[in-house]
Amino acid sequence: MIMRSVIIVLMLSAAVSTAPAQGIFLAGPQLGFYKTRGVTDSRAMGGIALHIRISEGFAMVGSVNYREERFVDGHVNVKSWPVMASGLFYLNSLVFGTVGAGWYNAAFDYTIPLGYQGSPEIIATDYHQEFGWHFGGGIELPLGLGTKLVGDMKYVFLNYDFAHIPGSEKVNSNFYVMTVGLLFVL
Repeated sequence: MIMRSVIIVLMLSAAVSTAPAQGIFLAGPQLGFYKTRGVTDSRAMGGIALHIRISEGFAMVGSVNYREERFVDGHVNVKSWPVMASGLFYLNSLVFGTVGAGWYNAAFDYTIPLGYQGSPEIIATDYHQEFGWHFGGGIELPLGLGTKLVGDMKYVFLNYDFAHIPGSEKVNSNFYVMTVGLLFVL
């Protein structure tokens, strides 16, 4: 876990140290909607993003969000604060592909109902840090006055470890996320 965190911080630090000579800093709020494979409904998430334009064809993005979802028929509630780093590869001035990694700080609140394999009801909270990968694409539209509208869609490979929670053997926590952000030049 620590090594992954160090890699993410080094990537962002390298981007920040080279950006003033080569690019633009943009920051702002973002709103996302995601659908996890092991969950029946779509959910919203919110956060902030920092875009650093390194060159005409490449940018780095860092973001922090908050998301919450329920698994195993509502018996597992996961609240997470993903910290994500992504590289944007521009196909032209508007369209980009993205690939990156995320560090998911999560709190698992769960209940095991009375009578499940003879067990009494158990209520507990576990804290986890999981690492995930993502890829996708999006668009970046200039709105003028140093403002851009950015939208993207990513598929995230994130496998929470539910092994210690009865009834969760087949849960898949990979998800799709669509985000829209309004970015302002700093």
